[in-house]
Amino acid sequence: MKSNLYEKKAQIFKALSNPVRLEIIDFLADGEKCVCEIVEKLNYEQPHISKSLIKLKEAGLIKDRKEGLNVYYSLKICCMGEFFNCLNKILESESKS
Repeated sequence: MKSNLYEKKAQIFKALSNPVRLEIIDFLADGEKCVCEIVEKLNYEQPHISKSLIKLKEAGLIKDRKEGLNVYYSLKICCMGEFFNCLNKILESESKS
């Protein structure tokens, strides 16, 4: 049971080990977004964003819902936004030093 927990944690960190996926998580911290909004904001090709969204969903970090032709994504692990805000503050203060 315990090793399964660590395998799941490792899967989550692997999903987060990509800059595009990190940007997506950061963007979703503000709330649910349509794929079209993610593509427009992050300025990557749509297939690249889609592959990244699949990885994040497989890791259990995000969830989706379909409304008509649009697919909307949001954070599934609600504390992820808080974690990223904390991490951003630490990194920003270190860069000023």
